[in-house]
Parts: sequence; structure tokens; C-alpha cells
Amino acid sequence: MSKTTIAIIIIIVIAGLGYWFYQSTLRPENELEKSELIRVSTPRPDELVQSPLIIEGEARGFWFFEADFPVVLVDWDGLIIAEGIARAKGEWMTEDFVPFEAKIEFEKPTVKNNGTLILRKDNPSGLPEHDDALEIPILFK
Repeated sequence: MSKTTIAIIIIIVIAGLGYWFYQSTLRPENELEKSELIRVSTPRPDELVQSPLIIEGEARGFWFFEADFPVVLVDWDGLIIAEGIARAKGEWMTEDFVPFEAKIEFEKPTVKNNGTLILRKDNPSGLPEHDDALEIPILFK
């Protein structure tokens, strides 16, 4: 092998390790969480999950409408495999954080074991400027 080939391989390995290190330890939490709007305590990003999936966290009162908001679970290809409703566990007509909980049941995808949990801000107006969502990558057990 030439010195150039070895140097290229070393650079690729170092870049790959750097990317892995960033993703696993240095990635800012607010990249995955809209920490001033909604916070999820379970499941955490890239966590192994199984059915039934319990989702817990807290969101600002305006994330809810009539004390709930929609939750969607998609597989690796974006296909919806489960839908549910997160319900406020307290007074939701506030700008403060309100605890919530949701439970969804699903069948584990057979092709790949990764997917995304999507927590959508309830938007009864239907106006796109009021849409918002938190997407959490997950892994299926």
C-alpha cells in the first residue's frame, strides 16, 4: 500500500471516530429537544423501545389543545406504525410546563430496527405557521 492510501484511510477513520464521538457525547440536547417548549424524559434519543411505549415529559401549556396533543411513531421509512394522544397531567391552560403522558402500542417493524417518535404541537387552526414538532430517533427491541 502506498503512503497516500494509508494517509487517506487514517483520515477516514479519524473523521468517522470524530463524528461518532460528537453524536454520542457532544451533540447539544437542544438539537433533539426544544427545551424551552417541550422536554421528553422517556424515551431518550436512540433508546431501545418496545410495545407498549410509554412517553413522558413536560410541555408548555400552548403545546396542548384541550389538554392533549398528537403522538406518532414511524418506522425507518417514515411509515406510520402507531398513533396516539399525549394527555396533560395537570392544568394545561398556562404558559408554564405541564407534565404529560402517552401510551402507544405497535408491532415491531420487520425490516429495520430504527424509527422516529414525533410529538406534534396541537394546531387546531390548521395554519402552517403554528405547526411544530419534536422528533426523537428511537430503536426497536
